[in-house]
Amino acid sequence: MEAILARFGLGDPEWLDPATAGVIVLIAFAAALITHKLIFPLIIRLTHWTPTDLDSRLIRSVRWPVTIGIVVVGVYLALTIPLDLTGAQQHRVDTVAQALAVVLGIFAVVGLLSSVVDWYLTTLAASATHVMDLRLFPLLRRVGIIVIYGIGALLVLDVLEINISPLIAGLGLGGLAVALALQPTLANLFAGTYVMTEGVISTGDYIELEGGVAGYVVEVGWRSTRIRTWGNNLVVIPNARFAETIITNYQEPVPAVNVYLTCGVSYDSDLDLVEKVSREVMQDLLEVSPSAVKEYGAWFAFDSFGESNVNFWLFIQARDRIASFTLQGELIKDLHRRFQEDGIVINYPMRTLQFPNGWNPQEFPGQVPTAVTEQRAPARRTSRLPRDTNLDAAVEQGPDGGGGGDGPDGPS
Repeated sequence: MEAILARFGLGDPEWLDPATAGVIVLIAFAAALITHKLIFPLIIRLTHWTPTDLDSRLIRSVRWPVTIGIVVVGVYLALTIPLDLTGAQQHRVDTVAQALAVVLGIFAVVGLLSSVVDWYLTTLAASATHVMDLRLFPLLRRVGIIVIYGIGALLVLDVLEINISPLIAGLGLGGLAVALALQPTLANLFAGTYVMTEGVISTGDYIELEGGVAGYVVEVGWRSTRIRTWGNNLVVIPNARFAETIITNYQEPVPAVNVYLTCGVSYDSDLDLVEKVSREVMQDLLEVSPSAVKEYGAWFAFDSFGESNVNFWLFIQARDRIASFTLQGELIKDLHRRFQEDGIVINYPMRTLQFPNGWNPQEFPGQVPTAVTEQRAPARRTSRLPRDTNLDAAVEQGPDGGGGGDGPDGPS
């Protein structure tokens, strides 16, 4: 080749190697431009025929790494093929090419990971009910990207012939120290992961904790859970405590809440009438109250013979937790009004004090005789004395106007 160039008078052939290297670089840039502008758009158009757009996302994520990789390969060939490099120079070129290949591979892997996570969040999270779909996967993506970058940095240092053993040992000790220093934060982080993956609560749910804190869930974060109470105050609960407490979620499995009311009537009452009146009250509420769930129906049953009353319970359902308070209040008011109209008595406990004969509370103010006995009588319906009634007259005459009777010691 050199003889041919010299015969035609083309000058010193020393310029041939740099010219060949330049041509190779130009060819590499042209190939990279064609790949980036023509081949990749064509492949992306072909992926539109597939039922999912995951493949097009993956192709877009590796578009730039592949384009730059073509240029790097062209430059590497331009330096190694036409040029006569020494052993040291060839070693440097190989080292730099390997380092660039590792960097491009890292960017490609990170792009593929981000594309997969984004595709999942945009296509599947809309139909998923688990809170982990919206909270856990972005965190996993960040952690995965950090891990990939960390591994890639170590690989680049290893390719550059930098000893990474002390660095790995230092990172291990430093990671242990950081983990010990951030132990409470890490505990809340992992507890937050548990709360999100369990899916027992979500934003907007009305919950009640074991300690008595109740309210609406405002946000479930990685470190804490925020609840808005009845007083319109924000309560921040660390996830480590939140994951260990007992939680009552009034929105699950359905928002409807059962209203359970217990009551009792006198033994003299007509139980058939009590049941009839109770069922009529519940049925009227189901018909007119917007807080009630009519399809659930109304339930009634006598429960037990109490000390003062025959106990029974009523059972209806409200559409949600807030409506249950309104429905319970309406049920109590309507039931009480109907019992008064029909003469049905709800007994209340009554206490009777018996004093010895001859003891006068006005003569011994502030003193209680030792012979006083207290008896708990069955609750019954009694007439109440006016506030200005004389206590001596009440003791002598009794509440019904008759004699007070003998005390426990008998007549004097």
